[in-house]
Amino acid sequence: MGSDLSALLLAQQRGCRIGGSALYDEVLGAVLADVEAGGPCGAALAPYADEPTAAAVVLRFLAAVHELVLSGEADDLAGHYPSAGGRPGAAVGDAFVATVAAHLDRVRERTGRPIQTNEAGRSAALLGGYLVVSGTGLPLRVLEIGASAGLNLRFDRFRYEGRTGRFGPAGAPVRFVRPWTDAEPRLDAPLRVAERAGCDLDPVDPRTPEGRLRLRACLWPDQPHRRERLEGALRVAAEVPVRIDRAEATGWLRDRLAEPVEGVATVVVHSIVAQYLGAEGRAALEEVVTAAGERATLSAPVAWLRLEPATVDEAEVRLSLWPRPSPVAHHVLARCGFHGPPVRWAAPRATRRRSDG
Repeated sequence: MGSDLSALLLAQQRGCRIGGSALYDEVLGAVLADVEAGGPCGAALAPYADEPTAAAVVLRFLAAVHELVLSGEADDLAGHYPSAGGRPGAAVGDAFVATVAAHLDRVRERTGRPIQTNEAGRSAALLGGYLVVSGTGLPLRVLEIGASAGLNLRFDRFRYEGRTGRFGPAGAPVRFVRPWTDAEPRLDAPLRVAERAGCDLDPVDPRTPEGRLRLRACLWPDQPHRRERLEGALRVAAEVPVRIDRAEATGWLRDRLAEPVEGVATVVVHSIVAQYLGAEGRAALEEVVTAAGERATLSAPVAWLRLEPATVDEAEVRLSLWPRPSPVAHHVLARCGFHGPPVRWAAPRATRRRSDG
């Protein structure tokens, strides 16, 4: 168990370092030492030690402890967590291990829950894809798999401000100012969402205290810009209802894509989800979406928009659009970090397609 668990911890420690969390980098160093010494962190993680890196075991573990901090049950550790008003100190690793020891059974049980990093920053990367699809001239029917709380399904209620254009309500509580590093999509393209729905194996209700706590716990404690975006997205969620079904992705999509839907552009979307599906799940997803694309017409087009890892520290936004021939066919639109901005837009600006044939 030790070597496998150590590898998981080292991989996640590197991910947190790349992602800009000095606190979790320090904490995971202490966790690794505790595991190798046979301490409580190893006991908490033992049931999950054989899971692959893609299952995000370590992030689930960190979220389980963060939840204790945010719920006021780990005062010593809270003093080191900016998300609870604290300031990271040299003893943060010791405080983390002590918290795990004091709440071992609960941490072990909560580590079994899936990670729910419903990162609103990903909307800044996905927006360009939605704008390209809006070039069909049709309103969007957006179907998100692995939607968690559905925060990114409300992407059109966020504000995006580029160098040459604006998109979204001026007073929106989530605001992106120049999230694109150089080129940017055409932000004045008309876009309307006619329908939005999602599914998740363990959906979170952002309207409940429990749901909000879970979403906050999954964020890294020392990244205030991400916490600010989440709080804004929670305010949007309170005003814009979205149904998230408890369902497996492929079956849920198969039902909704069985027949073309006239008068809308159906967009299948997901972000940092593919790793959880496994090879068979990814193949099944591609089969379902491709089959729907082959049935698409100009008056009932189908798009597949996804933000998924391209390397160990960078994600790509890809878009496929049917029917073909199409200006967009498995096109890489942008590259960004796993949490969103900064976004490097790599595609031409949206162009309108005919939708009357």
